[in-house]
Amino acid sequence: MSQAQPRLRIEPLDIGTGLRKQACDAIKRAIMDMDIYGRAGEIRLDERRLSEDLGVSRTPIREALSVLEQEGFVRSIPRRGIIVVRKSKREIVEMITVWAAIESMAARIAATAATPADIAALTELMDAFEEDPTGHLTEYSDANMEFHKAIIRLGGIGLMTTLTDSLFIHMRAVRAVTMTQDNRAQRSVADHRAIIAALRAGDPDHAERLVRDHTMGLAAHVERHGDFIDRPKTETGGK
Repeated sequence: MSQAQPRLRIEPLDIGTGLRKQACDAIKRAIMDMDIYGRAGEIRLDERRLSEDLGVSRTPIREALSVLEQEGFVRSIPRRGIIVVRKSKREIVEMITVWAAIESMAARIAATAATPADIAALTELMDAFEEDPTGHLTEYSDANMEFHKAIIRLGGIGLMTTLTDSLFIHMRAVRAVTMTQDNRAQRSVADHRAIIAALRAGDPDHAERLVRDHTMGLAAHVERHGDFIDRPKTETGGK
């Protein structure tokens, strides 16, 4: 029996401006909110349903899906339709490695550039959770990604943010699964607090190393426990 396709949680667009870009952004957000790697079976997108949910004609939807395919988020497969792309385990590890390189450099810059208000905002993200956030994993997974995005923004280089935005669509989905494994949520909180302390101390070497080690720890974890990433594609015969 085929598994029912999940319906994207999506809001109608403002028809007054830039429908293609709005549609791209809305579909990206919806994909990011989905459990891409935690469920078996491919995830298909339906033009008609997207058109209804977004409250626009199929033309901007078709254009948006074309852009998303060029960016590697979806793939059009003959006789199967538009499929949400799942990366392989090897691709995910490579993406995490690139993320680690970018964010560690951003942390180095932020250690001497971040203001007390910037540090306070990072601290507030973590203060919402106990040392053991396992009772609030969904909320913590979201806060975790916001923490890393904030450090990259504090690097003050727009290209860093642009390059990592696309990575984080897949990283958020992977993090949502790995947070439940091997006490990673508890260790994540401790790592984040150490990173904040290094930024507050204005220590670029220490901040850079902590961020790099923290993120590469995720890469090592995915190498050891990341079979869940490839399994859904194998079950559906995907390449």
